[in-house]
Amino acid sequence: MIAKKVEPMLELKKVGKSFGNVVALRDVDLEVYPGQVTCVLGDNGAGKSTLIKILSGVHKASEGEFTLNGEVTSFNSPRDAMAKGIATVFQDLATVPLMSVWRNFFLGNEPTKWWPWLGILDTKKAKAIAKSELLNMGIDLRDTNQAIGTLSGGERQAVAIARAVYFGANVLILDEPTSALGVRQSGIVLKYILAARERGVAVIFITHNPHHAHLVGDHFFLLNRGRMTARFQRETVHLDELIQAMAGGAELDTLTHEISVIREG
Repeated sequence: MIAKKVEPMLELKKVGKSFGNVVALRDVDLEVYPGQVTCVLGDNGAGKSTLIKILSGVHKASEGEFTLNGEVTSFNSPRDAMAKGIATVFQDLATVPLMSVWRNFFLGNEPTKWWPWLGILDTKKAKAIAKSELLNMGIDLRDTNQAIGTLSGGERQAVAIARAVYFGANVLILDEPTSALGVRQSGIVLKYILAARERGVAVIFITHNPHHAHLVGDHFFLLNRGRMTARFQRETVHLDELIQAMAGGAELDTLTHEISVIREG
């Protein structure tokens, strides 16, 4: 029996973005599949932020084609992207530290009771859903009434991921979710990235850390100075190859040699 080919849920073809005379992205190709983790790796200045803003509806591409579920699409705003199932978890998480976990879970999308036009918050329902959805993602908090600011960085990222999945994200974009975290907290986030993947979500993991990417990724795209310079599949790439490609290959070898000479001198 021939396996059915899985089509990309989201795809960019020859996408570019310019700001006046400044070219931020050029000829970017990207395919993102349901139930898989697509890692986009790049250092500062590689163009990751511009790519995220195009995917999330903040910017429109200057050129190229953006397709979602096989149809050419264009977003007018982040709200438009969210309505089409694309959610972005930025580094700042868009949470209110002094508010409870459950209030942050529903921030801007609070359930109401009785007559919707009255806008009366259904506290009981909100707490129950937040607790249940967090548990579904494997997040067992002692009390969703506690301020979200009391959680660790990894736990706050996990809540943000669970929130996005609950509100219908088919594509989940994660903007450097482990960049400011220690080893243990990074591990928490990576575990929940895989939990989202297991629920069929297409995850786009934006990172500069090849070690974290290799732990969870299915596909790897390397972005450098606004261009996609390499792509790999999990089955055919080792961590050392990812590190080498991201570091510039020959440039890294040259730098390593120069440092060795200095140390020995």
